[in-house]
This record gives sequence, structure tokens and C-alpha cells, in this order.
Amino acid sequence: MPRSDSYIGSPHSRVDGPAKVTGRAKYAAEYHHPGLLQGYIVNSPITRGRITAIHSGEVLKIPGVIKILTHENRQNTAWMNLKYADMDAPPGVPFKPLHDATIRFNGQPVALVIAESFEVARYAASVLRIDYAEESHATDVRTRLDEARKPKKGLATFLKPPPPKPKGKVEQALAGADVTAGGRFYHGIEHHNPMELFASTVIYEEDGKLTIFDKTQGTINSQLYVKNVFGKSFKDVRVLAPYVGGAFGSGLRPQYQLFLAVLAALDLQRSVRVTMNRHQMFTFGHRPATVQHTNFGATGGKVVALQHDAIGETSRFEDYTEIVVNWANMVYPSPHVKLGYQLVPLDVPTPTDMRAPGGVTGQHAIECTIDELAHKAGVDPIEFRLKNYSLINDADGKPYSSKELAECFLQGAAQFGWKDRNPLPRSMTRNGKQVGWGMASGIWEAMQVIARAEAVLTADGKLTVRSAVTDIGTGTWTIMTQLAADCMGMNIEDVTFELGDSRLPFAPIQGGSFTSSTVGVAVKAACDGLKKKLFKRAVTSFPERFGSTEFGEVNFSEGRLTVPGQEGVALKDIVATTKRGQLVSRNTGSLPLLKLRKVTRAAHSAAFVEVEVDEDFGHVKVTRAVTAVAAGKIMNPKTARSQILGGMVWGISKALREETIIDHRYGRVMNANLAEYHTPVHADIHQLDVIFVEERDEIVNELGVKGVGEIGIVGLVPAIANAIFHATGRRVRDLPITLDKVMRQEEPRKN
Repeated sequence: MPRSDSYIGSPHSRVDGPAKVTGRAKYAAEYHHPGLLQGYIVNSPITRGRITAIHSGEVLKIPGVIKILTHENRQNTAWMNLKYADMDAPPGVPFKPLHDATIRFNGQPVALVIAESFEVARYAASVLRIDYAEESHATDVRTRLDEARKPKKGLATFLKPPPPKPKGKVEQALAGADVTAGGRFYHGIEHHNPMELFASTVIYEEDGKLTIFDKTQGTINSQLYVKNVFGKSFKDVRVLAPYVGGAFGSGLRPQYQLFLAVLAALDLQRSVRVTMNRHQMFTFGHRPATVQHTNFGATGGKVVALQHDAIGETSRFEDYTEIVVNWANMVYPSPHVKLGYQLVPLDVPTPTDMRAPGGVTGQHAIECTIDELAHKAGVDPIEFRLKNYSLINDADGKPYSSKELAECFLQGAAQFGWKDRNPLPRSMTRNGKQVGWGMASGIWEAMQVIARAEAVLTADGKLTVRSAVTDIGTGTWTIMTQLAADCMGMNIEDVTFELGDSRLPFAPIQGGSFTSSTVGVAVKAACDGLKKKLFKRAVTSFPERFGSTEFGEVNFSEGRLTVPGQEGVALKDIVATTKRGQLVSRNTGSLPLLKLRKVTRAAHSAAFVEVEVDEDFGHVKVTRAVTAVAAGKIMNPKTARSQILGGMVWGISKALREETIIDHRYGRVMNANLAEYHTPVHADIHQLDVIFVEERDEIVNELGVKGVGEIGIVGLVPAIANAIFHATGRRVRDLPITLDKVMRQEEPRKN
């Protein structure tokens, strides 16, 4: 495609698309190596207790079986007293596979069978007999609410701060309010199910160095983990993840297949691959079950009191926390606020981040309560929100760097046709079904952290930009290519972005909707540095054209360095004057903390939903939905729209289908497969529309971007619940909203 005025802001197709659709893209379990061994994981069938005996003798006689690794014969590792093994570790002690005989959760890995083929390893694992002494366990947060306590503080507190201190007198304000609303909200455990299974292929080299192809959202994080756990040096561990088949939180922390594959490779001094099956994908982190209580009050249509408490589950060895209750006062100003968040340790694996962690949980309860408050006050839901609108974050008194949520309301409502809504519940029908229209606000923080990037321009006129960042399918590969082409004024066909390799310049884990701002700023810094080097070289090599020119006077366009009124010089010709035939710039992205501390940075959204409810069978169909998003500069409307659509589909799934069923008598997941863990199929998804509201933000970062990974889901879930209320006249506060809850005539049970 010829050079356009600007690639950023244009709907460019994915640069990695052809490799993915033709099958040329290789994932972690698809790399082969001579003599590669296969490992298969054995998981505990009990939830709590001890291993009393492992009967491996007969299994080791099976032809092709090489070894069975257990806590009894594994090599020592370096992490015995390690508290933080990776970048995303919560406070506590990380789970240590095959560490001892203690069983801490159902599905815990207790052995690794290593064989010459996957089939032999799987068969041997199925016949390995292990004896256990079982102990009593607890896996249901609802039965242990009296054991709730405050989370422990740690490194994660920086990114997941606790609720702000109370202000005002909430109880008195609620007692004197015109209207109050609230109740108990519960949603159960949800599990990640990315298409690509978790796998690690560890290539063992003769000098003890490891090259690892890993399913991860952070190559450097996996490298850090292996270094910390096994006492290796950074230079001896290389982690690659050029293609990642979905993650959205599940790959932020290294999963236990990485530990087992590295352990086996070092033990045998052979190359080893370990791949989880779909059932085993339910034996590590998950979105935690959470119980919430809200009580909001309003007088004269203005919110006067906000009370929101949440209790989440965590493992007994780490304190995983989420930002669940902090959002209410960020969106709705109130003089009286009381927020609380606690944890209940259970016999479960440590939960992990799942798309919009905490935000989609808390905003469901908040936005449903606000909808109920507006209904009781006799005010339209949009009008109520606009009446309580503020450009200041009332939780900390800081102004938003930008906030176009009001415009999201207006544009979303116009496209949806909100003005035609009859506000009376049960007033709209179609083909014998109740029709409901609901809406909700959404907010997600716009963060930025530190990253580095490298830009290399060669004498053939080709630019290569490098960063260790991964692309989990969000479009990072594409927008960084667009950004580099724009920064250098080059055709996009002459630009290559390399990623997913721990040997490349530092990048953090990909998550939190901060990748575009974090890595994008680093890419721009690297390109800006390269431009200065090009100019300096041009002044030396072409003094007749640039000798009396300042850097601020030149332009980079069409692959040339030009001065207004002159033809200029091709960038490749400038590079050709160097001895090495290339110019390199490696830079760190700027992070002006002093300026950023003075503002609140967030993306906002407004979600509008129509549902049809068949009350005879309890079936709910989302017939159409509109999400309007204000997220600063949209770098690629095509990939960004895909992100919002993906969030909307996931919102439908979370609101109506997704639920991990645990038989708490055994602490075991009963639907650990894609047949019974219900997610939407094509027939469940109907008309979905996305609006990007123009929003200029010169404070949030030098690119003006906020990220769109999470903002597409947070508003849709409560919008669906609110639409169901409008259709049926009943509030269903427990997620997912399954047919039995829709058919139930009374309010959901309270714990």
C-alpha cells in the first residue's frame, strides 16, 4: 500500500494476519527439535491432604517411558524462600509444583510422566497410581464469609490499591435519602479458555542454556521466573512467544507447565515439551467468586451516599486482590462514601486476572444499583447519570486528563434509538416475548509503565523496530508497525516490527490495557532517536544540503529527509554513508510521573442493550447492542473495533452463560471442558455496533492513547442485567443470569 498521510488512525489490516490464516504462524507446542521428549501432567483428584505413596514401578516398565518426576525425586531449585517469582505475583508464597507431599487444591500437579511420545506419556500418566490421605476442605466463599479479612500488602498494591478511606456519614445519609437501592450480588468462578492450550517447549543446549517457546503474555516475565526459580542467569534463558493464541490474563503469570518442562529438561539434559489438555486448563488461576453488597442513596436525583462492600476468594498461600469497589466514587460524586474489600482464603489455586479484573465484577453491581436508584427516583437512566456527571474524580479530587463519557451517552443513545424506550418495566413486547432496553456506564484506568524499543534502519531502506512485547491477538504487532512507519515517514511495507523474544528490548507483561501507551511511547522514542542520528549523519555526509539546517527544520516523509523547498535525500542513502550500513537507536519511553500524578487517567464507555426474554423457558437473547467508547486517540479503528466487539461478546458470555460449576463436597470442577463450560456460539451473537467518540488527550501520554482491551466488557454486563429488569420487572443480581433465575418469581436468595 502506498504511503498515506498517516497510518495511525487508519483501519490497517493485521500484519500478522496472512501467517495466521495460512498456518505459517507457529505456537508454543508446534516447535520441534531432534530427540524432543514429551511430558504429561498428573493432577491430584483430591482437594486437600497428602500424598502417602506413589506406585511408579510398573509404569516405568512401559516402553518409551523415560522418567516420572515427583516431589520425591525432583532436583532442588533456587526458590525455596522466594516470595516473588514473577512480575505479577501477589503477596504470599508462590505455588511450587512438586515441592512436597501436601495437596493444596484439586487438580494440583503431583507428577510429570516423561516419554518418547505424547501418546505414551499420556497413557502412562493415566495408569500411574498414587495414594492420598484426604483432609477436609473449603472451596465455597459463600460459606466462609465470616472468615473474611483484609488483603496483605505487597508489590501488587501499587497497581491494585485498596479502597480509599471512608468520607462523610454514610449511614445517616442513607437514612435521610429520598430513595435508596442496593442488594447482594454474587458471581461464581469463571475460567479462561483461550483457543491455544498452555504449552512450553524447552530446547536444552549442550552448554546448559535454554531456549523456551512458551504460551505467555510476557517473554521477559517467563525468563525472570525461570531465572528466579532455577537459579539460571538471564543470558542462559531465552523465551520466545511470537504468536499467542489468546490469553487476556491467563498468561500474565507463568503457569505450572513452564516449571515442569524446565525441571524435566534440566534433570534429563534433554529437550522437553509439556502441554496442558483442556481439562488441565481448569487447574490453575481463574476469575474469583465474589460476594458484593451495595447500598446507594439519592436525594433530588443526586447521589448522596455510596456503600459498596466486596468479599473475594483467594488461595491459602497467596493474596490475590482485585479493584472491585473503588470505581463507584470515581464515576459518581458523593459526599458520603464507604467502601470495603476483603478476602477469604480457600483450598483453591490462586486466582488470576481475567479481562477487566475487578472492574467488570464491581461495575456490574454499581451500574445495576445506579439503574435501580434512577428507576425508583423516576428518572431516565441516562438523565440520572448526566445529573451526577463530573469531570473530577471525586474519589481523589483530581481532574480527569480527558473524559467524554457524556458524549458516549449521547452518541450511543442516538444510534440505539433510546428516545423510543418506554420506561415502564414489562411495557415492551415482540412476538410474544418481553423486550427490555438497558444501559450502563463503563470505566477502566488508562495506565502506562516503562518499556524500551530499538529501531534499526539499514542501507536498503528497511526499518526494523524491536520490543520483547507479545501480541495476544489484540493488534499490537500491527499498530506498532503503523506507528513506526508514521514516525519515520516511511511506507509501511518497508517497516518490520519484531516482538515476542526476551532478548529484545524490555517490555512488561501485556495486560491492563497499557500496552499501546507503554510500548507505543517506547517505539516513538526509538524512532525519534533514530531520526536525530539520521539528521546528524546527513549534516556530515551532505553538508551542501543540511550544513546550515537545524533539526527542527527538516521533515521525514516518503522515506526521505527533506528541507522545505528542496528534494532532500533518501534515508537509505544517508545510512549507506555509514561503515556498518545501518543506524541503530535504542530508547526508553518517557513516563512523566509528576505530571501524571496530578490527574486521573481513564477510558470511558456507554453500553446499550436490547434483550428478548421468553419467560416461559427463561431464555434471554441479546438482540442488539451498541457500545460507545472514549479512549483517546484510536490508533487503528479496525483492530480497536475488534477489541470492543470481543469485549461485548465476552460480556454476553459473562452475563448469561459462563460459569464454572464446582461440587463443593469434593472441591472439584464438574464442567472442565468446552462442551459444558458454556460460551456463546455464532448463533448467539446478533447485531453489535461500536462507536468511537472523538477524545483528545494531551496529558495521558505523548500519543494520546488509552487502550481498549478492557473497556468493551465492563459496561455490557450490567447493561444486559438492566435490560432484563426492564423486560421482566425483576432484578437478577447473581451472574450468570441463567434460565432458572429468569423464571424465578422472587428476588434472588440472600446469603
